[in-house]
Amino acid sequence: MALPLSPPLSPQLARSRSSLPSGDSWAYEPKFDGFRAIAFVEGDSVRIQSRGGRPLERYFPELNFPPGRYVVDGEIVIEDAEGRQDFDLLSQRIHPAASRIEKLSVETPARYIAFDLLADDERSLLSEPFSARRAALEALDAPGLDRTPLVRTPQEAEQWLRSAEGVVAKEWDAPYRPGERAGMAKIKRLRTADAVLVGWRPGKEPLTVGSLILGLYDDAGELRVVGHTSSLRAAERRSLVDRLRPFESGERGSADPSRWKNDKDLEWVGLRPELVVEVSFDHVAGGRIRHGAKLKRWREDKPPADCRIEQLDD
Repeated sequence: MALPLSPPLSPQLARSRSSLPSGDSWAYEPKFDGFRAIAFVEGDSVRIQSRGGRPLERYFPELNFPPGRYVVDGEIVIEDAEGRQDFDLLSQRIHPAASRIEKLSVETPARYIAFDLLADDERSLLSEPFSARRAALEALDAPGLDRTPLVRTPQEAEQWLRSAEGVVAKEWDAPYRPGERAGMAKIKRLRTADAVLVGWRPGKEPLTVGSLILGLYDDAGELRVVGHTSSLRAAERRSLVDRLRPFESGERGSADPSRWKNDKDLEWVGLRPELVVEVSFDHVAGGRIRHGAKLKRWREDKPPADCRIEQLDD
């Protein structure tokens, strides 16, 4: 490719913040739940690079980029039947079989959402402020290219803390700094739920609790494992062994995909469904809390039967 920028190019990264920054120096976009990707377009030729520098175009043959000479930063997403972004469906695309990729590209098509323009024709825009890059993205002659919404006040951005994965805040006058956590901030959507403790996993140290396994009741009255929390203090990890012992069900084993779905073979100790905790989390995929939840408090006042899976709904 004869573009002013070529792969691999490290994307600019964001620092985590607990709240929205304010002031005229910021702009705000919704946070997406997908694969970060930089697209290099030259004529009809397209290279799609992952955050880690790997080529992605073979996994998403349905993505169409208008012909031209430009480099855009954005996100690949897949939405379910209800229009919610589904990271699990996206992950299924990273598959060695071309036939499976082709099948999924028809059944669950992906789309690309651009949020930054890094090069236009012969000109690199990395040193330009975000305000100029955003204006250039809006003016780019690329019919059909989806562009992320953008607002200039935190009051307008708060909607995405309720309806999206959160907010990405960008400094209006900052250049694009590949590979650096500068000029950008991410504020994740935070949610809470009351969950039943269905088991625990031993910690690395002897006689400690490594994580608590969380369950919620579905419409059929079945207690479903929906995630875990390992946000425990050191002293708490030791004291919990005694606290949980009276509630042990007698079931023990290693990770069983039908009950304790996990990529690793992990030991677990079952608990009777009598203890309830409140946890906070930021994302759900496939009916499970995708990232580890954080323990907020114990809910002795909450009946386990009231811990319903509907709490994970948007």
